[in-house]
Amino acid sequence: MKKLILPLVFFILSACYYDSEEALFGKPGACNTTDVKYSTSVNPILSAYCIGCHNPSSTENGGIFLTNYKEVKNYVDNGQLKSSIEHTAGTPMPKNGGFLSSCDISIINKWITNKAPEN
Repeated sequence: MKKLILPLVFFILSACYYDSEEALFGKPGACNTTDVKYSTSVNPILSAYCIGCHNPSSTENGGIFLTNYKEVKNYVDNGQLKSSIEHTAGTPMPKNGGFLSSCDISIINKWITNKAPEN
């Protein structure tokens, strides 16, 4: 009977194996820029921080609209989006809101570096 208990205990304990949360999901707070897409990475950032003002119905839009890919791409192509979010030229954005997080800036810059595809 004792010979059966030890293998049984080993089997039960080995069945309780699990990876740490970090091993399964990456480091908490890590910025993932490996698969940046407009629809799932960039647009959510713009929706959260930019579109509230930069839409046709806002009185504070400054004539700049970021409500769809075509509009955003225009500001990528002329360099305004990058310089505004990095606070390097033009009007720093978000207006009166400080900086976007370094991760959000990295995500947008990675997308721009990848030629800002509509994906």
